Amino acid sequence: MKELLVVVDMQEDFVTGPLGSKEAAAAVPAVRSLVEGAETVVYTKDTHEENYLSTQEGKNLPVPHCLRGTKGWEILPSLYKKGSPVFEKGTFGSLALAEYAKKEGFSRITLCGVCTDICVVSNALLLKAYLPEAEICVVKSACAGVTPEAHEAALKTMQSCQITIL
Repeated sequence: MKELLVVVDMQEDFVTGPLGSKEAAAAVPAVRSLVEGAETVVYTKDTHEENYLSTQEGKNLPVPHCLRGTKGWEILPSLYKKGSPVFEKGTFGSLALAEYAKKEGFSRITLCGVCTDICVVSNALLLKAYLPEAEICVVKSACAGVTPEAHEAALKTMQSCQITIL
């Protein structure tokens, strides 16, 4: 079985920055444990430019975050496995990640990170669409949502889409 771990947006701005939360900070040790135990790890990196506030997302969430080149854009250093691929994305899901996973033929893909109800669910559903026969899993304790309620709702949505919640 060819396995992949996807660490979604574990960046400074989502953990300790303007969109950080105690739930995101609490997920860090679980994410670290997954990274340490995984053979193949990739990362997504929310990436915005200086014009963020004029974008559709910026108009709906007027909090500048993950601006390219800033400290808040960086993946938490304690979670990054040197040499692992990073997929920058300007939106919630990464088509490049889904294409990579399909090309490489992964049969089990596990996701963790933030935000469960936005980027984790978006990437999990893209991966399920690109690899319908792969087992797609999300580690509940290694994720955090915008709110605890949104986290739980996203987990239920993914579960109804045949994504395994661990």
